[in-house]
Amino acid sequence: MQPPHEGIPHGVPLSYNWATKPRVGSADPGTFTAMTAWGQLYEASKGNPATNTRVQIKNIKAYYLSKTDKKWHILQSSARVEGAAYREDYVGDINQPANIRYEPDGSISVKAGNGYNFHFWPPGRASINPIDVMGMFTTVQARLVVDDVNKPDDRSKARYVLSEGGDYWFNLNARWNNWTTNKDFGIGKFKYVTTKWQAFNVITLPKDQIRRNPPPI
Repeated sequence: MQPPHEGIPHGVPLSYNWATKPRVGSADPGTFTAMTAWGQLYEASKGNPATNTRVQIKNIKAYYLSKTDKKWHILQSSARVEGAAYREDYVGDINQPANIRYEPDGSISVKAGNGYNFHFWPPGRASINPIDVMGMFTTVQARLVVDDVNKPDDRSKARYVLSEGGDYWFNLNARWNNWTTNKDFGIGKFKYVTTKWQAFNVITLPKDQIRRNPPPI
């Protein structure tokens, strides 16, 4: 959660406090009783010249560290994510259906661009006991895949960046209402997506606590 992003997400105003580096949000859930992991895929700030490349996303998971037993407990785990294409700056919560392809292993692959990202999450939120939450950790895996196998493979030209995050929600069914019913607990480091599977993570604990309570990765 300390170094700057590997790549800057396209269309995100530099005034946003997560535009150039990861950050912890509301580590304390307060009175909120639900949560969800989420992620966001963007073209890099200088654009993405690849036209025949998609990003495959799978295995989104969320855990919390219990104050009671000092152990990590799983809250969410899904091979498939769901989501939509949102305006890159999220202004007005404007979104549209994303360019999604369903993959044989149960995951999906997507494209992003033309002023829109791909904002995603697992199906359904998870309940939490807010007074027992010591820390949160979410993770997802992604890689580059070919869009059309009958066209040239241009994955080497692809410039996609992905970040993992998570939100607390007022309850399991609360609707978004201008940040009154939800608040993020962290936005992780944007890293370039490559042809190899890699994990994208976010954690709310400071470095010394992570050493004492390493997350389940």
